[in-house]
Amino acid sequence: MAEDRETLIVASKTKAFIKSQGCMVSGDAIDEINNKVYELLENAVKRTKENKRSTLRPHDL
Repeated sequence: MAEDRETLIVASKTKAFIKSQGCMVSGDAIDEINNKVYELLENAVKRTKENKRSTLRPHDL
């Protein structure tokens, strides 16, 4: 992991969803899911700013 970041996802709910789909989940998978959420949000913020807006909209995602 590149850096320690605050967890943005609810790990227990994420694990429960994955288990409900018939899969098991490793502990480090939660860290990577969190990293993907950060990546998604960082890209959305970048798009928002490039479009000279301060409000992130669904289509920025």
